[in-house]
Amino acid sequence: MTNTFFSGLVHLGAWFRGEIDGEGSNDEELLRTAEAQNRWFTPDFMRQAMEANGEMLQAPVLRKWVSSYPGLDQPRSPKKVGLVLAGNLPMVGWHDVLSVLIAGHHAVVKCSSEDKVLIPAAIRVLEEALGAEFDGRLAFVQGTLQDVDAVIATGSANTNRYFEYYFRDLPKILRSQRTSVAVLDGSETHSELQALGSDVFRYYGLGCRSVTKLMLPRGFDLDRLFGAWVDWGFVAQNNKYANNYDYHKAVWLLNQEQLLENGFLLVKEDEGWMSPVGTLFYEWYDDLESVSSKLNESAGQLQCVSTRLPASELAENVPCVSFGQTQNPSPWDYADGVDTLNFLLALSS
Repeated sequence: MTNTFFSGLVHLGAWFRGEIDGEGSNDEELLRTAEAQNRWFTPDFMRQAMEANGEMLQAPVLRKWVSSYPGLDQPRSPKKVGLVLAGNLPMVGWHDVLSVLIAGHHAVVKCSSEDKVLIPAAIRVLEEALGAEFDGRLAFVQGTLQDVDAVIATGSANTNRYFEYYFRDLPKILRSQRTSVAVLDGSETHSELQALGSDVFRYYGLGCRSVTKLMLPRGFDLDRLFGAWVDWGFVAQNNKYANNYDYHKAVWLLNQEQLLENGFLLVKEDEGWMSPVGTLFYEWYDDLESVSSKLNESAGQLQCVSTRLPASELAENVPCVSFGQTQNPSPWDYADGVDTLNFLLALSS
């Protein structure tokens, strides 16, 4: 990575964080345009997503990340890497775009129809900062990806079956739907439970790093959660969220399911990992050994674990983070545990 490119990324980080007056996360016009395209993308959540991406582009963070890959300094022929981006969260595909550019390849980007505003805006900032050095580094496309040397794609299980076939002859990373879980031990403070609320409600619980399931010690007082999460009641003001809440409440009541609710969250005992929007599953446990076994058995469905407990007590194959941090990954916290930069560097080896 050249010094100029490094400086361009640091400048983009400042833009993401809103440190340039009226730009990036402070650009009201940009946020309005993105929200008009996707009503899940509220201004506050877009700002949080952009600022989180901006933290990845702090100079010390970038240096720490790239220093783990000595191969980045080696000359290599760039490949064309096709990227099929998801659109469930604001800028959710940005890390893949960034990784391709840092690896020295050329990105061929197919944005989700749900998120076609924010990433192109970020790329325009890089283009302006880098000038001729950025020429030919990235192209946005619509329709089917063609003439690429490798693919990174995110989609549903059904979509990934199509990707597996269509890109069968190419090196690829295919990501499907995952979710995250919180493990409590009952000794959590009120402030820790408040922080957990961010893991549950930020981005309306739509991301793979969103907590959709709680593992609770038997007898835990669920009213403690409702008391800690009262400030998140604004999520019910979103029509899409409210419609999901009302629908599942009606269906579950018809099925005579036992529910707890507070007007913006339905809480239901369930062995599943992935609860629908507007709801949260929980499951009792009697010992942490059973929790650890369940987490490790389902590692392929889980992105991370939100907890105050040491990772050594819980999961060998699922990353553990502190309460409130699931939506703030570092650049080296790769989705699905697949090292994207290693994959990209191997393309030119």
